Amino acid sequence: MAAPLKIDYAFNAQDFESSAKIVKFTILKKHQEPDAAQEHELASFEETMLPHMDAAHNLAKWLLRNEEDAQDVVQEAYLRAFKSFSGFHGSNGRAWLLTIVRNTSYTLLKKNRAVDLTTTFDEEIHTAGHESVSPATILEHSENAELIKEAMDELPVQFREILALRHQEGLSYKEIADIAQIPPGTVMSRLSRARAELKEYLAARISKDK
Repeated sequence: MAAPLKIDYAFNAQDFESSAKIVKFTILKKHQEPDAAQEHELASFEETMLPHMDAAHNLAKWLLRNEEDAQDVVQEAYLRAFKSFSGFHGSNGRAWLLTIVRNTSYTLLKKNRAVDLTTTFDEEIHTAGHESVSPATILEHSENAELIKEAMDELPVQFREILALRHQEGLSYKEIADIAQIPPGTVMSRLSRARAELKEYLAARISKDK
């Protein structure tokens, strides 16, 4: 087994708005060149985690509602992931990375006291009927992307999170439960509540604009 990386490093992410992100990890050498094991681990990290940068940035941006903060969080999350990568033995790198992004985002939100994280949820609200009124199609195909963004921004952070993970990243209930550290039943009830509130906001806004 390769020894954990014990070298200093810096992470630079540029051009977050473009579809092709420019990513560079710079190894800052102290006294010697990284050995073969360290080079292999770095290459493995890049291969496993860098393809998920779009998802990481997307989640951070929906949670924080601020591009600069989202970029900072993604950089911090990648650094944390890099430090912990020697302990990652799973097959779902995206879910593992998004868990770190989520935790890093919530740490910043709590630090800035920018959101009330004590929202309560009705666990009985989830029923099969709510699936039929899901605004997933609106989220994915709306001609008015700015209206959708505005509607999402009005939702509590837990609802923004659940909608982004489910409808934009296409994660399963189990994956979302693991990332958000809540039971699958709570994922379903929270998703139903988020869909209902989003639909209500959009209907009210559309009616107002007529």
